[in-house]
Amino acid sequence: MKRLKISRDNKAWFYLLPWIIGMLLLQVVPFISSFWYSLTDFNPISREANFIGLQNYIQLFTRDPEFFTSLRATVLFTLYTVPARIIFSLVIALLLNKARKGIGILRTVYYLPSLFGGSVAVAILWRLMFMDQGIVNGILNFLSLPSVPFFGDPRFALPTLSSLEVWQFGSSMVMYLAALKQVPQSLCEAADIDGSSKIRSFFSITFPMISPIVFFTIIMQTINALQNFTSAFIITQGGPVRSTYMLGLKLFNDGFTFFRMGYASATSWVIFALVLVLTLVMFGTSKYWVFYGDEDN
Repeated sequence: MKRLKISRDNKAWFYLLPWIIGMLLLQVVPFISSFWYSLTDFNPISREANFIGLQNYIQLFTRDPEFFTSLRATVLFTLYTVPARIIFSLVIALLLNKARKGIGILRTVYYLPSLFGGSVAVAILWRLMFMDQGIVNGILNFLSLPSVPFFGDPRFALPTLSSLEVWQFGSSMVMYLAALKQVPQSLCEAADIDGSSKIRSFFSITFPMISPIVFFTIIMQTINALQNFTSAFIITQGGPVRSTYMLGLKLFNDGFTFFRMGYASATSWVIFALVLVLTLVMFGTSKYWVFYGDEDN
């Protein structure tokens, strides 16, 4: 029996080995290497990496005006995208959480945009739709309304870019649907009998029951928004007037356009620190509004 147990353990490690190797080579090693490079002036062309300590970080925060421009654009993009996507996906999930004819088809249709993910093709499609002579302005002109410079005016460029992320709400919607299915209908029915309104029942019963899923989606959507790159790179290239020049795009330009890989690595660690701080803050405040079913109180 002991020999059989050892054999099974070895088989388990054998099946886990490809994942372990991939994690070490593609995640852990690059993670540690990027921190080392952030302390150097590493140039990928000359392959030289001279240790310069914290000079990259000092330059970012004191002598690089583009950094704060990118930081502002990234934070605004996150504030535009995350709340809108959370609310929109939750509202759609509530509407689709009804037993009616053809509801399965509707759920599939609403989920379809998320299958494309943050692909280049979708970003190009968004650019074509909102360009000066695009479909959206064509509809506005048909309705005798003036054209809107969606990507030519700093006031509209970032919200229009954010709308692409909000449009791909299907993954969050599916999780909300699964959570809503777990809410005991007897509690909602009891609240209706007591004369509670739908809104009050939602915030007193439904929302606390699904709050762990809401908390999870907020964290994941925030992390994704802070690392956004594809849509800004494909659609606006950071313009106009750097209004969509987010940290992910700055990192790419510093590393692969100007070949300042050490400086780009420092930017990546700033993004990591920003994600870490916001995640810790959200975990710290979750005890005031996230309800877990196994809690005593």
